Amino acid sequence: MNPHERPGDPNTTGSPASPASPGDRYRLLVVDDDPAMVGAITAIVGTEGHQVVTAYDGETAIRRWREEQPDVILLDLAMAGVDGFAVARALRAEGAAVPIIVVSGERGEPAKVRALDLGADDYVTKPFGRDELLARIRAAVRRAALPPVPPGGGAVAIGPATLVMPLTVGGITVDPSHHTTTVGMTRLDLTPIEYRLLEALAQAAGQVVSHRRLLAAGWPSELDPDPLWLKPHLARLRKKLTAAGGAGIESIRAVGWRLDVEP
Repeated sequence: MNPHERPGDPNTTGSPASPASPGDRYRLLVVDDDPAMVGAITAIVGTEGHQVVTAYDGETAIRRWREEQPDVILLDLAMAGVDGFAVARALRAEGAAVPIIVVSGERGEPAKVRALDLGADDYVTKPFGRDELLARIRAAVRRAALPPVPPGGGAVAIGPATLVMPLTVGGITVDPSHHTTTVGMTRLDLTPIEYRLLEALAQAAGQVVSHRRLLAAGWPSELDPDPLWLKPHLARLRKKLTAAGGAGIESIRAVGWRLDVEP
């Protein structure tokens, strides 16, 4: 037995997981060093038939993600050794696109901002309600699975169907018909949210895109998306673009964001 696993606790519980899409049962990785909290979360999500994989420390959490490829991670922050912040950083550094929902007793804004900057997708404070937690899990999976937002232009009608032509700006080519992005000959591996944000920026061709418009593009199913969600996703997107030799993304204080190209 791994010394970081608790004796007597099953590694997985619940029903077999289906592919992650709204309405399905999901495979959840629950990470917390408090067995009582792990048990409480397992009981809550078990009422919806979700499968649970557990980890009681950060090192085991990273290994479990590699082995199990969960649909969602519920991550505590305050753990000895490799804490939740380090787990989020490590997973994003490995290219993990899995939604990460922080579940923490830390209510201060600095912890929330740091967690989101490191790659968390949402933040739930303890104590939490059953319905809230389940709703946030559904929302996280829904956001990750959404198709790209149809662009405002560049469509060519072909009979009853519509072909959306690729858009190239700043050395970046966005192809809505195939949901692909390339910089030169390099194809980028973007999450659905990153793709939708880039599409909105590319359509503006160097002009500033407001925070409100980017939130609507990135999270079209959310009635009131949290502005804190934007920064970490745009930071990861910018890193991928510049690493491939494409245009960067510039923040215009209190206004919005733009691709760093001439309008």
